[in-house]
Order: sequence, then structure tokens, then C-alpha cells
Amino acid sequence: MPAAYEQYLVPVVFRPFAEDLTGRAAALRPRRILELAAGTGVLTSDLLTAVPSAEVTATDLNEAMVCFGSVRAPAAMWRQADVQRLPFPDESFDLVVCQFGVMFFPDRGAAFTEVRRVLTSGGRFLFNTWGPLRTHAFEAALQAGLERAFPVDPPRFLPTVPHGYDGPAVVAADLAAAGFTVQEEQELTLQGRAASTVDVATGYLTGTPLRAAVEECGEGPAVRATVVEEMAARLGPGPVTAPMTAYVFLAAA
Repeated sequence: MPAAYEQYLVPVVFRPFAEDLTGRAAALRPRRILELAAGTGVLTSDLLTAVPSAEVTATDLNEAMVCFGSVRAPAAMWRQADVQRLPFPDESFDLVVCQFGVMFFPDRGAAFTEVRRVLTSGGRFLFNTWGPLRTHAFEAALQAGLERAFPVDPPRFLPTVPHGYDGPAVVAADLAAAGFTVQEEQELTLQGRAASTVDVATGYLTGTPLRAAVEECGEGPAVRATVVEEMAARLGPGPVTAPMTAYVFLAAA
């Protein structure tokens, strides 16, 4: 999964937003950075380049991602870690960053409380979340394809997890409950560029949790063909450029 994620999804979906977060992080001039849900290290690599004087610690719950990322961005310190029980002392970092990871936290209140614990007084928490599914053209088309392929019980991973925490007011309330002050909140739409819809479909169906849903049905090739057909009908076969909307938050401890 990490290899497919890195090859097909990172350049199209995640790199544009990693570049945005990197610019915001660098402007804060941090000395000690903790990255949560670092995945294969796209944001990690950019942070190391943009803030060379900072110490960067990258974490992910998934051991396979940590192994992959530590090769991709070896200058960072990599740790497998659960955000709800971070293995770091109080006030260890002056910046915590997370790209499209908070939606996966089972207990966001507990996670945000842990983030605040490891931040210095006045330290910042910088992260983004996806907007509603309809505002992410690639994933909206993909979900439509899945609903064609599974007319009775389609996989609900995309609408319930990546796009299941898309209310800025809810996010802000959760941050406030954990003791944060929201300093900035921005809706941001960037363009994703893919060589083909086949590549995008392959990335999602083999490099994300959707893979398990497809494998369980035992009809992987047929599902993939249906998804690609639907995505091509909506976006074109490729090269394709499509909008993706996210919310960016900066909060102070």
C-alpha cells in the first residue's frame, strides 16, 4: 500500500497541499517540529528543506508507512506512534503539523489534548482537513464509480472518514475543548493534476483502505474497470486537472 500511495496519490492529491502547509510552517520559524500521520513523508521532506535548522520528528500509526517514510526522508527522526498516547515529554515541540490525518483519529478530543500537552506554551498546531466529498473532484468521481460497482452496499470509506470531519465549526469547537485558541481558519482549493484517471483509480484502490473492500468482493479487475469508466466519464481519461478543497487550521496552545 505505501508504494501505490506514494506513486499514484502523493503527486496528484497530497503534494499540492504539502507545499501549502510547508510555507505556512516555515513562516512560523519553528525549532522543534512534530509531524503526525506523516504517511510516506511528502510533507516531511518539504519541511526538512524549507526549515533546515529545525529538528523534525515524523510519526505514523502504520509501521509500513514509517518504514517507507524513513527511507524517503531519512533526515527526520521517525517513530511509530499513536497520537492519543504520544511517546514524548510535555512541551517537547513548538510546532505540531498534520496533513489530512485528524479525520482518522478515533478520539479527536483525546488526540488534541495530547497535541497540546507536547506543545510548548504558545506553540502552534497546524493541520488541514478535507472539505465535503463533492468539493474533491477526484474522490467524488471515484465514489460514484464505487456506487456503480457496488449498487447494494458500496464502500463508505471516503464519505465517512476522509470527508467525515468537514465542518470547520466542529473542528474549531474540538480545538477549543482541548485548550487551543484558533488563530487562522481558511478554505483552500488547489488543483490536482494526474496523467490519467487510470492512475488515480489505481492509487485509491490499491494504496488506501479501499483496497480491502475491493479484495473482499473477489472481483477486483471488474471493480477497477467500472471505477475507471465512471471517473473517465466525469473527468476525462487524462491528462486531467481537477479541484480539491480543504480547510487549513492554525491553533495556539
